[in-house]
Parts: sequence; structure tokens; C-alpha cells
Amino acid sequence: MSTRMSQQSVYRLVPRLAKNLTALGNVASDSTVNRSIIHLVNLRVSQINHCCFCQHMHSQEARDDGEHQVRLDVLPAWREAPCFSTQERAALAWAEALTHVSQQAVSDSDYQNALDAFGEQGLIDLTAIIVQINSWNRISVGFQFSPNITI
Repeated sequence: MSTRMSQQSVYRLVPRLAKNLTALGNVASDSTVNRSIIHLVNLRVSQINHCCFCQHMHSQEARDDGEHQVRLDVLPAWREAPCFSTQERAALAWAEALTHVSQQAVSDSDYQNALDAFGEQGLIDLTAIIVQINSWNRISVGFQFSPNITI
């Protein structure tokens, strides 16, 4: 069995990786993509990609920014949960569509709903956030980064 590189090794060997991915997800302060939506998207995409490291980190960040635990609890079932706004639903649908793009084409309705909810610039910002978290997930899952979880 091989030993994978540590998180510190990966980012020490290629520091531009973390720098560039971080820059990709930075949205303008006037963006229609607010912190709450960023947290929900990051967490939902990390759930889909089975990234334990990112799920742990983004759920804690969301709670630290005031997100209600009950919404995080039902996030995998967001389509059935009444506690998400129209804009949040559009963001989550767009995030799921882009994350599953290799399995299914992005629907015109998901695109239009996201465009209506965020406008052109906001949709591009949201897309960059989704690309960023999918990239972080692939690094974390590929190298088997593990969160430091204490109970």
C-alpha cells in the first residue's frame, strides 16, 4: 500500500495551486453570490464528491458565519426542504448540474433559473466558485486529506 502525500507536502511543492484556486473563488464584494450561498454550494458539492475534508471545513465555516445547523442537516434534500430561498435553490441546482456534468448535460432550465437569480456576472461568479470547490475536492479526495475531527 502506498502512502499519499500530505496536505502540507502538496501545497509546499506547488504553492501556486492553493493560491490560484483561492483566487478563482474570490468574488467581488458587490456580487449577487453572498457568503451564505457560497457556504451552501461548497458544502453541497463536497457532499456529492464525498470529500470529508471539505465537508468538515465548510460546515464549520458556515456555522461560524451564522448558518443554522438545521439547514445544513437537510442540505442533501434541499429540493424537498422549505427553508431554502429561490436564489439558494437556483445556486444549488446549478452547482449540482456542473458537478454532475460528466453524467448528464446541464439543462436549459437550470441555466435559466441561475441566470435569472444571479444575472450574468453573478452566474459567472457562481460558476467560478463551483469550479473552485470541485477542484479542491479532487485534490483532497485524490490525496486522501483527512480532517482533524475531535468529538
